[in-house]
Amino acid sequence: MRILGIETSADETGVALIEASGSGEEDFRYKVLGNALLSQAELHTRYGGIFPNLAKREHGRNLVPVLMEALRQAGALVAVETDRASNEELIEKIGPFFEREHELHEYFSEFLRAYGKPQVDCIAVTAGPGLEPALWVGINFAKALAFAWNVPLVAVNHLEGHIIVARAKDGILARIDSPAIALLVSGGHTELVEMQEWMRYRTIGATRDDAAGEAFDKSARLIGLPYPGGPQISKLANAAREANLARGAELPRPMLKDDSFDFSFSGLKTAVKKIVDNWGHGTADMKSALAREAEEAIVDVLLAKTKRAVEEFNAKTVIVGGGVSANEFLRKQFAAEFKNGPHVLFPSPEFATDNAVMIALAGYFHAEKKEFIGASELRANGNLRLAN
Repeated sequence: MRILGIETSADETGVALIEASGSGEEDFRYKVLGNALLSQAELHTRYGGIFPNLAKREHGRNLVPVLMEALRQAGALVAVETDRASNEELIEKIGPFFEREHELHEYFSEFLRAYGKPQVDCIAVTAGPGLEPALWVGINFAKALAFAWNVPLVAVNHLEGHIIVARAKDGILARIDSPAIALLVSGGHTELVEMQEWMRYRTIGATRDDAAGEAFDKSARLIGLPYPGGPQISKLANAAREANLARGAELPRPMLKDDSFDFSFSGLKTAVKKIVDNWGHGTADMKSALAREAEEAIVDVLLAKTKRAVEEFNAKTVIVGGGVSANEFLRKQFAAEFKNGPHVLFPSPEFATDNAVMIALAGYFHAEKKEFIGASELRANGNLRLAN
């Protein structure tokens, strides 16, 4: 089965085409045929974060070129074979899908005039969670594609995509032992999820305010670093450790000893602000030392909560997914803590941040079970939950 994945939940426009087979974990096989991704991060830098309406506009401009690149990589960009009259009739029929994306409608119409249907069996698209204006662009694009190509649709939970891609390695699913604990860490989410069975989720902890990735970005901005802040914090933190700089002020580890599995990082941001306000003119060493302390405070909390969840639920596997899972310090700390078990799975670095391969992979498992959705039922849900 060939699945086209579409991802527009935040500031990355992604389209990927995969070929997959197998109905179970053991016999599942996949191949990435084409994978194209265009980041808007540079455009959002001046806002210090993602500006939703700008993200929406850019997705509308990027989706057709990104689709074409993914199909080109897969050798699936085929010249149109239908006659011009029938093509124009099809273009007219897809108009209602783009009532709010006129520019995208124009780009897509030109695409349909030039290229025919590739070998695609299903379209999977992120339905949430994420920024709703951005999600809607991808959803409407997926609806129009499904109509034009006469293929079914699958709605994908973005968080499930992060879990599945962390397990997908070298064309197969890495073995896991149940029960498993998944830590999902990104700019908008910090959650702990228990899985007694594969793809059966129960959320046991979530952030009460700022997510871990948001804490990285806000701390970076306070220190004077550009967006996205996570990589910038990590760069300075690594430099501080290599130079063995004094830690300076100690930041709080919010809810570290709390009985719940919930998270809260807003207090960390406030503490960083107080330190910066007292600097006057912070030196490069002061910024590096504070970046190190911020990174270690966030990772300490994530690791402590995950460790306690592992102990309470007797987890045999830990899965870490989401953009923050790309953080090298976090990976090293988790590897050291769980070196004697349980087994820890991280996504390949290129698939740690938002991408369409993870959406296509998740889509396959739902398509294989015929869990399709009608275009009229498919809606964006910025607060979509993985589990109750």
